[in-house]
Amino acid sequence: MSWRQPSSSVSLPEVHSSVPVPTGGFWKKLFAFAGPGYLVAVGYMDPGNWATDLAGGAKYGYTLLSVIMLSNLMAILLQALAARLGIASGRDLAQACRDHYSRPTTLFLWALCEVAIAACDLAEVIGAAIALNLLFGLPMIWGVCLTSADVLLVLWLQHQRFRYVEALVVLLIVGIAGSFAIELALARPDVTGVAKGIVPSAAILRDPAMLYIAVSILGATVMPHNLYLHSSIVQTRKYKDDLGSRKEAVRFATIDSTFALMSALFLNGAILVMAAATFHGTGHETVADISDAYLLLAPLLGTSLASTLFAVALLFSGQNATLTGTLAGQIVMEGFLNIRLRPWLRRLITRLIAIIPALITVAIYGERGTGQLLILSQVVLSLQLPFAVFPLVLFTGDRSKMGELVAPMWMRALAWPVAVVIAALNAWLLWQTFVR
Repeated sequence: MSWRQPSSSVSLPEVHSSVPVPTGGFWKKLFAFAGPGYLVAVGYMDPGNWATDLAGGAKYGYTLLSVIMLSNLMAILLQALAARLGIASGRDLAQACRDHYSRPTTLFLWALCEVAIAACDLAEVIGAAIALNLLFGLPMIWGVCLTSADVLLVLWLQHQRFRYVEALVVLLIVGIAGSFAIELALARPDVTGVAKGIVPSAAILRDPAMLYIAVSILGATVMPHNLYLHSSIVQTRKYKDDLGSRKEAVRFATIDSTFALMSALFLNGAILVMAAATFHGTGHETVADISDAYLLLAPLLGTSLASTLFAVALLFSGQNATLTGTLAGQIVMEGFLNIRLRPWLRRLITRLIAIIPALITVAIYGERGTGQLLILSQVVLSLQLPFAVFPLVLFTGDRSKMGELVAPMWMRALAWPVAVVIAALNAWLLWQTFVR
């Protein structure tokens, strides 16, 4: 007996089954299912990832490209499981945890997830505020407040059609990709070096400093809120409830997320390649701060366009991730607690939790404090990640919950080692952060 049962508490009720699926051919259906994967992909290219990519490229050239690729493959697997859970069970990951665990455990998982979403929101708000400061000289305090206006934008777009939210996210991703395509053309990276960097190197394991950055990239890549988000938004498609239709939905949702996450691979790789081509071997190997990279790009590449495009991409990245973070906040609260708040109120709460610490830090420490706040946000995310990954792998491998759409053996054989590796790497990162 699977989890699927008549229930009034569907995930994101205001947009549930709101996107029709045509009865036509492959490409029509693929287009209908395209979108949720890109909302998820923005979490893998948010400002919190930029520092590790910049540091890795500046200090070690192209060597850590293989780590970015490995991280992306892990993400593809876990997001495919999240989509499968939502379609097969009709429950998002938060609802599944509420169904499976005791009330105290559910409350514990909810509290951890809320802290993680706040930390992720914090990184995104600060990243967008830094971009506004670099582009327009806008004080950080005002930048933090301005970036939070996305609450109103998401509400308006979602009230119109969920497809509009997806379209805006894809448009911003295209803007980020276009900016970095030009950056790469200006930086003129060594193609041979890039090709060698894709192949894993034993030097990563031998050099403790390089290993630390590599683990930072791996450990901070998979965002816990993306697993909750994806398991919910795949249910915005109006597929039929029979087994064949749900199997088809799983297939198209997996294609969607895989292609979308390949765009995240390109963008994270582009940041590292640009940093390697511009800073490595030029006496600027210590560059890891976003503001420093912005200031150095123009003189090193010989055009102010390089710095401007970098800041524009950062702004798009931060704003894009905040759009999806607000949706994740609603999914988590409603899923774990079964509390229905008005969407505008839920998003306002999510925003305030992120804005208040950002405003306090900027007011007390100025721009210098934002770097440490970004690092802290990634540490908080790493703490919560195993509490999202392990339930996901457990649920999707349980036939009593998933029915005929239980994850196949090969997926489970890959997913459990990935979950253990991610948990171990994050534990190691925390130890290095607080003990070393």
